[in-house]
Amino acid sequence: MSGRSLFIDTLNGVNQSGRPPLWVMRQAGRYLPEYRALKEKYSFLEMVKNPELATEVTLQPLRRFKLDAAIVFSDILVIPEAMGQGYDFRNGGGIEMTSKISSEKDIDQLSTEAIQEKLSYVSSTLKLLRKELGGNQALLGFCGSPWTLACYMIEGGSADGFPKALAWAKEHPASFHKLLGKIADALIEYLKMQASCGVDALQIFDSWHNLCPSDHLWDYSLHWIQKVIENIPSELAIIVYANASADRLCEIKKTGTRALGVHHNTDLPEVRKRLPSPLVLQGNLDPELMETNAGQVAIETNKILDSMRNDPAHIMNLGHGIRPNAKIECMEALVDSVLALGHH
Repeated sequence: MSGRSLFIDTLNGVNQSGRPPLWVMRQAGRYLPEYRALKEKYSFLEMVKNPELATEVTLQPLRRFKLDAAIVFSDILVIPEAMGQGYDFRNGGGIEMTSKISSEKDIDQLSTEAIQEKLSYVSSTLKLLRKELGGNQALLGFCGSPWTLACYMIEGGSADGFPKALAWAKEHPASFHKLLGKIADALIEYLKMQASCGVDALQIFDSWHNLCPSDHLWDYSLHWIQKVIENIPSELAIIVYANASADRLCEIKKTGTRALGVHHNTDLPEVRKRLPSPLVLQGNLDPELMETNAGQVAIETNKILDSMRNDPAHIMNLGHGIRPNAKIECMEALVDSVLALGHH
């Protein structure tokens, strides 16, 4: 069975192979020497916007490791940029937007026109990847959630706790919802485009979900994810990832997503008890383990695999994106542990 078939079967809740499929969030690895060599020649944005370079970066981990799926090399902030608010990266780390949303006039000036045309470099990358991967590995696209993107757009970049975004949401709910609606409209066009390029699944990163107040979970975040899901092709499998408790994951399920990415701070077997298959659960090895040693990674990986043994709707993954200090031998141990399960 190919990695792609295994991945698709799992998304449908019918994987009987004896092992879960494996891919790694943010796998286009800052931990790989071949990526670092490219980074010396090109900026991150240059690589994202050049389909040949983005394809190369996406495929680098698959040349080293027997992964079942690849996620396209891109960024969630391509949507604000297509709407008129660009982004870059601060020298000390973190995101810097080219402007801040500070008034309703700024919201009015955001454009939801020609999103697919403005992001044609992503569709070119996806088409190249689909051709390269063929039927061997699954291809994932992705985007940020409206709530998460709004946080960056109002704050003007990365910020501890995103206080300006939270204040705006509380003090000016009508204009905040207007902003979320425009972001959702742009995302719908973007995801339709990704679907047309042959992706097998699409992950929505609600990265700042944990900052969303509990009493506004639906109107600030989940309503807008639901709107996106309801307006894209129904055959496109959606995975929603959030740093969320089991209680909140039960709420996220109501958006209509087919799969939930589970953060490493959340107990995966406990989530499964509350949310039985065929709902797909993805996760959830702690990324910090990838900076330790191969033996420790193998032990902890097998604990997760044992806890989800014979689960037909489990995708093995980290509980967050892989980090720059990850060790190649640790990644090899993760892959080998998962592959060994299929030979038992």
